[in-house]
Amino acid sequence: MQTQKEFMDKKALFGLMGPNNSHLKQIESEMDVRITMDANRLTIEGSSRDVPMVDEILNRLYERCLKAGDVSPEDVSRAILLAHGGERISPSDGDDLVLKTRKRHINPRTQTQADFIQAMKKYEMVFGLGPAGTGKTFLAVAYAVSAMLEGKCEKIILTRPAVEAGESLGFLPGDLKEKIDPYLRPLYDALYEMLPADQVDKKLSLGEIEVAPLAYMRGRTLAHSIIILDEAQNTTAMQMKMFLTRLGEGSRMIVNGDLSQTDLPRGVMSGLSDAIEVVRDIEDVKIIEFSEKDVVRHGLVSKIVKAYDDRRKNNG
Repeated sequence: MQTQKEFMDKKALFGLMGPNNSHLKQIESEMDVRITMDANRLTIEGSSRDVPMVDEILNRLYERCLKAGDVSPEDVSRAILLAHGGERISPSDGDDLVLKTRKRHINPRTQTQADFIQAMKKYEMVFGLGPAGTGKTFLAVAYAVSAMLEGKCEKIILTRPAVEAGESLGFLPGDLKEKIDPYLRPLYDALYEMLPADQVDKKLSLGEIEVAPLAYMRGRTLAHSIIILDEAQNTTAMQMKMFLTRLGEGSRMIVNGDLSQTDLPRGVMSGLSDAIEVVRDIEDVKIIEFSEKDVVRHGLVSKIVKAYDDRRKNNG
């Protein structure tokens, strides 16, 4: 079977193809097709099953290039997965799902990511549950930065348990900041993805953005803020209750975690698991559950997550 496609925007077409046609080669390696190029026309040859799917993949990636300028190998893997029957984002969601920051505009790549963004915009408390690589932290920080730039919050607070649930940092070298910073690094990294470095540093110095270990939340009432708790599976039930009750007027809380990767001592119930049982039936709380289908890192990560998940299910 053979079909041809024309792409009028050359810049988007080059983004679709990738460096040295790497994206096209990636598609060829995973699908039973051969893709050739003539000017702005791509010819797809292959099985009657795969050619229509590749047509869909190219359309999806081209549309993304028109919006974002280019795509990554992970985007290509995601498009291939979707063509094989993965979840699709409703076209009616439109621009309402785009998170606009100073450095980039972030679009959801899966339906669950779209649901997560919608939940953060609608609910005062949102739980994001699921494996690493599904974009929970990245999207939460993007939402917070976007909201701050739109004047919808006065402060962003990013927190996570340091080291382990007991936050036992004494054995590490350096002062308190030097002990804590490595465990907060993923939150800093997400911030620098959204804002120029000088703006991040300025907002940190002014206190408009705060990155701190969970212990620093005790005794506070957090008003007119967006508060993100990351790695929440490593909280105890008492710590989680303390955190959830910090919610103040005009604030929103986003709690992210992966219950399959808790570092708590054996026999200690995760505060995240406990909180889900407590709040599940509260109308103003939204719980979004990600799966291995939502992994947007390297395609191999999705396969590794699925393999671990399959073993856990088989072992009961």
